[in-house]
Amino acid sequence: MKIVQEMCLNSQLMEKGRVDSFGERHGDFSCANVTAPLWKRCLDILCLLLAAPTVLPLMTFIWAFIKIASPGPVFFKQERIGLGGKKFLCLKFRSMKVNADTKVHQNLLKDLIKGDAPMIKMDAKGDPRLIPFGSLLRSSGLDELPQLINVLKGEMSLVGPRPCTPYEYEQYDSWHKQRFAAVPGLTGLWQVSGKNKTTFKEMIKLDIQYAERASLWLDLQIMLKTFPVLFTQIKESRSRSAGDQKK
Repeated sequence: MKIVQEMCLNSQLMEKGRVDSFGERHGDFSCANVTAPLWKRCLDILCLLLAAPTVLPLMTFIWAFIKIASPGPVFFKQERIGLGGKKFLCLKFRSMKVNADTKVHQNLLKDLIKGDAPMIKMDAKGDPRLIPFGSLLRSSGLDELPQLINVLKGEMSLVGPRPCTPYEYEQYDSWHKQRFAAVPGLTGLWQVSGKNKTTFKEMIKLDIQYAERASLWLDLQIMLKTFPVLFTQIKESRSRSAGDQKK
């Protein structure tokens, strides 16, 4: 399957685009019929079975906490773009207040796509839309645990590019869409390669690099690197919170 994806990408580059002096690829993405390799699906299912005894009680606790801490639904459901540009309903634990304004995030995203600034999240600077401990849920990645259901359904994988929203997709240049040759994931090459310290363009290049080089060994490496990254994010989040309290 990896060979098929690479052939599809290379063919697309030769027919409709080129690689310029900056290493940016131009051309439309047309591999709408790509599928996840069998080894990736087997790895996902095996990891889900091994993690279930730990993850299910943790998800139950978080569900109960959100139910008590904030009025409204426990889960946040949002349409995302996945493999081959196909849409699916992505699940998360709700970390924001009900009916929170999303236009601010959309405007920030447009600026990040067009500009060359690091992709710092809004909650990194304090976000009044968050529920109690919402920042911790986000920095620890615990808000994304319901996406294991998406993994079980085959809409996502444990490792892959993050699934983007339709309004983000609309801002993409044609060469950006080559990242959809890989199944979207909970963690990925971008997440363990700097994440919020990288620019949008750098994120896209890392996603395309993963789509071309995806392998069992690479997925295992990314999984192992994910935990130290999460610990660092939690530590940074707590430091920011402590700093805000002093102010």
